[in-house]
Amino acid sequence: MAEPVADTFTLPKLPYEFNALEPHIDKQTMEIHYTKHHQAYVTNLNKAVTGTALASMKLEDILKDISKHPVAVRNNGGGHWNHTFFWNILSAQGGKPTGKLAAAIDSDLGGLDKLKETFNQAATTRFGSGWAWLIVDPAGKLAVTSTPNQDNPLMDVAEKKGKPIIGLDVWEHAYYLKYQNRRPEYIAAFWNIVNWAGAEKNYLAALQK
Repeated sequence: MAEPVADTFTLPKLPYEFNALEPHIDKQTMEIHYTKHHQAYVTNLNKAVTGTALASMKLEDILKDISKHPVAVRNNGGGHWNHTFFWNILSAQGGKPTGKLAAAIDSDLGGLDKLKETFNQAATTRFGSGWAWLIVDPAGKLAVTSTPNQDNPLMDVAEKKGKPIIGLDVWEHAYYLKYQNRRPEYIAAFWNIVNWAGAEKNYLAALQK
């Protein structure tokens, strides 16, 4: 008899309605992205960890040593973590960074406009599928980076490691229904829906670790 599939990991509740981010991200894209793509990562991650010690581990602990684990865990574990993070860094309120994060963006990156320029470049030039990130690096400074596929800066395989503050999914499934091949338009629209309050919390938490 087949061993039951682990239910260690679950699809988190989306913190807003599917249409909440329109017109920047449309309802249909959000619904498909969340219920189909993210759910598939969760389902396949649970299959990959069934019957292993990973089924009892926290996802971040798995990711930091991802080079030791099967590719299915890397792809689906990264997909689950990245999307969970992504949903929470989006908000219909938009706005601008404030507080200590705003000060760090000024001191470490040359201001918000420069951050956007550098981040947009990282997101636009990521070949194929992947992500763009604003991170706190091991030295405690803000930096911009990108990763391929479903990798992220928490992983030991990352070219530039750090704690994510904001992230942008540049897989085509994240934008193609609305923007088709116009990835730069999608990237520009992202800045209207960044959850800067959430980013500030991520930043402060990253400094404490």
